[in-house]
Amino acid sequence: MKKNSTKKSDRKLSRKEKSRLEVALIYLILGLVFVVIFYPLLWAFAISMNTTTNLYSASLSPENWSLDNFVWLFTSPRSDYLLWYRNTLFVSTVVTVVTTTVVSFTAYAFSRYRFRGRTNGLYAFLLLQMFPVLMAMVALYILLNTVGLLDNLWGLILIYIGGGIPMNAFLVKGYLDTLPRSLDESAKMDGAGHFRIFFQILLPLAKPILSVVALFNFMGPFMDFILPRIVLRSPENFTLALGLYNFVNAQFSNNFSRFAAGAVLIAVPIATVYLMLQKYLISGLASGATKG
Repeated sequence: MKKNSTKKSDRKLSRKEKSRLEVALIYLILGLVFVVIFYPLLWAFAISMNTTTNLYSASLSPENWSLDNFVWLFTSPRSDYLLWYRNTLFVSTVVTVVTTTVVSFTAYAFSRYRFRGRTNGLYAFLLLQMFPVLMAMVALYILLNTVGLLDNLWGLILIYIGGGIPMNAFLVKGYLDTLPRSLDESAKMDGAGHFRIFFQILLPLAKPILSVVALFNFMGPFMDFILPRIVLRSPENFTLALGLYNFVNAQFSNNFSRFAAGAVLIAVPIATVYLMLQKYLISGLASGATKG
């Protein structure tokens, strides 16, 4: 009896040790991920507070912390930072609203309707996801030049919208497929039409996935450099990524501290939108759709 009890206690101890090791490993991985993410951000913030303009002479803990770089961005007549910020906010807002709206209607049609060409349309969405927008930039450049939208923010907006619809529509369609059709049938028995079913029943349940689509589409223009570089030419039409490139190119003599200050401020609208959508991003509204 004593031997059996000691064996059971040893097994319990081994299980506890395994669980502790697993927890320790999880915390170790989280710590490494935190360092990988936080360390570059810390350097960017520290460089933005440095008084030196050289990247190699900048320090992670500068002796004299200064907000001169941030003040220069908003007050200097040589800085077009506010104009670039406004352009980027305009592009991001329009792209987010239009793409999310079109994607929601498109995904609803492919999820709930059965029509001729539906299967081929889904295959087309999958096929378009395989090819990046840059592969079509020559054709898009010629098309924008033909219709007079080259070096125009609306031309850039159209490219973002067109490139974001296939992938996001397929993503939202897969989410809507998980919502039970019994919701639609019960609503139809109560006399609800297609638009009422979509707006009052499915759309509230699809807020988590639509929030993800909105967040990603809002973030894209803030971080994209290649497409604005190809489409835009005039400094007054630059987005933030393209405009900040001038700070480390030639116009401002490789001023990395001002570049870092401008890059730090990019996080403000993205973080604001994330906080606004956070309750939808982490909630499982669809899980309780048929309960009660």
